[in-house]
Amino acid sequence: MKNGYGFGKTVNVSFNDAIDRVTAALQAEGFGILSDIDVAAALKKKLNKDMPPYRILGACNPPLADRAIGMEPSIGLLLPCNVLVRQDAGGAVHVEFMDPDAVLKLVEGSGIDTLAHDVRQRLERVMAAL
Repeated sequence: MKNGYGFGKTVNVSFNDAIDRVTAALQAEGFGILSDIDVAAALKKKLNKDMPPYRILGACNPPLADRAIGMEPSIGLLLPCNVLVRQDAGGAVHVEFMDPDAVLKLVEGSGIDTLAHDVRQRLERVMAAL
């Protein structure tokens, strides 16, 4: 999976194993999970709609976030790095990452591009570890 705002891959593990593996791989790169949004559960509760598992993990590397905020105080509008773990209707599990290079191009003239590239490389290593 690759598009203009993210990248990812299909993994050959269960949905819950994918959550565990991506969380551990993120931790190895210095990221913690700030938020965990269970979209499938929310839609079931609010709309009584069933869908395959779909969770958005808000990943944050505190030293990198601190540097970014120091360069551009409003960058919090673009944080944290979202990691999507979803299962499709056929049962395949996908792990997808927000592309910081693409998203942080919205920030002009702040020197944030080098930091975004560093974050992208870390997320690519997380993806490779899955």
